[in-house]
Amino acid sequence: MDVWLPLESNPEVLSNYMVKLGVSPLWSIVDIYGMDDELLDMVPKPVKSLIFLFPCSKAHEEFRAKQDEELKGKAVEHPKSLFFTRQFVHNACGTIAVIHAILNNPDIDIAEGSVLKNYQDSAKDLTPDERGELLNKSEQFKATHEANAQEGQTAPPNINDAVYHHFIAFVQVDGTLYELDGRKNFPVAHGPTTPETLLKDSIKVCKQFIELDPSEVRFTLLGLVPTQ
Repeated sequence: MDVWLPLESNPEVLSNYMVKLGVSPLWSIVDIYGMDDELLDMVPKPVKSLIFLFPCSKAHEEFRAKQDEELKGKAVEHPKSLFFTRQFVHNACGTIAVIHAILNNPDIDIAEGSVLKNYQDSAKDLTPDERGELLNKSEQFKATHEANAQEGQTAPPNINDAVYHHFIAFVQVDGTLYELDGRKNFPVAHGPTTPETLLKDSIKVCKQFIELDPSEVRFTLLGLVPTQ
């Protein structure tokens, strides 16, 4: 399996990355400073996606395996418009969260001929596994990711260093809240939501993640929102 440098959970770095991928600069990534209503109400609206960074603790890994096994037995149908890709590259979870956040919001403009548009056009009719393999083979995507991984406020880690945090994205598609995690075999549906309630509905799921390992406090919340 290929290994990329991990992206830093820095809103400015991730916003610049989106522009380099071809996303309209009318959209940005911002920090969300807490989970109580007062702080959530301060986040610019509309929130198109919540990106959640959490540590891969033993409790989280066990839960992921159990949930994946349960979903395998259910054969759940998902809307054709839902874009989901698997992750077959170590440390590509930041890029995959951005892909999931953008490509499940068709009203966000992506420039023709850009890295992300080329990927979208090539991947749209593929299976999630094939999309993951396509990303793995994309030298254009890898080069853009690697360049951006060098731009954080902290020195980038050695490419072979263990990375304990993982990015996932929450999006609204056809009135349902989806958790999209490239390390899982399937999207996870979390019930009804609306563009207006996406943020607070996603936060409820994040709280469940945190309850899996209450001793862990290293979580980051980011929102995909209109540029201010």
